[in-house]
Formats: sequence, C-alpha cells, structure tokens
Amino acid sequence: MFEALAEKLQALHDKLTREAVPYDPSQFGDELATRTSWGPAKSGGASFGTHRLRDAGPRRVEFRAKGGALAFYGVFVAMGLMALTVFPVAAFSTMGMDWRVAPFLIIPFLVGSVFIVVGGAMWYHGSAPIVFDKQRGEYWKGRVAPGEAANPQQIKVHIDLVRIHALQLISEHCRGSKSSFYSYELNLVLDDATRMNVLDHGDRDELRHDAEALAKFLGKPLWDATGSATA
Repeated sequence: MFEALAEKLQALHDKLTREAVPYDPSQFGDELATRTSWGPAKSGGASFGTHRLRDAGPRRVEFRAKGGALAFYGVFVAMGLMALTVFPVAAFSTMGMDWRVAPFLIIPFLVGSVFIVVGGAMWYHGSAPIVFDKQRGEYWKGRVAPGEAANPQQIKVHIDLVRIHALQLISEHCRGSKSSFYSYELNLVLDDATRMNVLDHGDRDELRHDAEALAKFLGKPLWDATGSATA
C-alpha cells in the first residue's frame, strides 16, 4: 500500500515538474510548434528498442518489430503453454489417471490461458507494420491498407500524409515498483497541432536515427526534444 502511494506521489511530482518547467518549442521557429503539446501522447513505453524503420519499396517505409520484441511477446505464450502442460503431467504422474486430479488443474489452466491470450495479443499487435506509403498518400497501422479493409472500422489508426506537418520526438520518465527508465516517443504533428503517436521505446539513438530517416522520406521537419534526456 505504501509503495503504491509513493509511486502516485512521485508521478504527481514528475507531472508538476514538467508543467512548471515546460519544454520551449520556440527554438523550432514554427508557430504550430508553440500550439503543440510536449507531454507524452501515450503514457508508458518499453525500456528497450522494439521497432526499426525498414524500406518496403521505392515509395514506402515501415516500422517493423525487432526480433527481441517478438521474443519478449513469445515468452508469455511459452509460459502459458508450460502451465498447460507441465502441471497436468506432474499431477497425473503423482496421482495417476484419476478424476480427483481435475480440481488441481483449474488454476494452472486459467493462468496458462491468460498468458497465452495476453502473449498472443501482444504478438499480433506488436508485429503489425506501421506504414508510411507515398504511393497511396497514407499512414496507417496494420496489416491491411485502409482502402483494402473489408471493414473500414478495422483500421483505427490512419491519416493522409498531406496532414502531417512535422515529426515530434520526446521522452518520458517511466517508473515502476522496482525500476525506472526513459521511453522515447515518436509522434506525428498534424496541421491542426494535434498529434498521433507512432511508437515509443527505450532506445533513443535508434529511434532518433529512424525519425531522421522518416523525416527525410516525408520531407517534413523533425522536432527533437530528447537531447537532454538520459537513460
């Protein structure tokens, strides 16, 4: 209870500190930058690099999940499968093929199922490409392009490239019960000063490199506010 209270107080302190000493966007010489929010667009993040920018054609680039991120998602699935196999084998080895073993398998079955579902969902969503396609003139997240989806509502994140005014790179200090780390966030700044989160992960150098390459590909400025953050 006291640890949870301490975390909430620290989170409040961090929030007040950010609000008291806001980032000064005037250095970018763009009026829209002063109307853009410089706090996290999406809370939380990862402590390691999860995605890299890849060429997917002469007029298309994609952020793809790295092997380490996929392995991390796979750990949850593997733990779930172990719970569904190891415990039943151990129970039947000890008590034999007896119906009285069933009650001892309920919890392992539930826990294993939860891990498999969570890990599978993380894998499915985490491995979906993040696409910038000049040929279509669109940005979206997902395996199917907006115009090709059987159900248009299936594509929840998409925007026309012409609406992108700039790219924004910021940092967020994430705190847990036993550790803390910086996660770096790449956002799209639209023509009305609203933002769309692209991704966030813990490798600042990789994300900065990818953000610079993406800015060059789109022909848009990169507003990098991560220079003073340390991991």
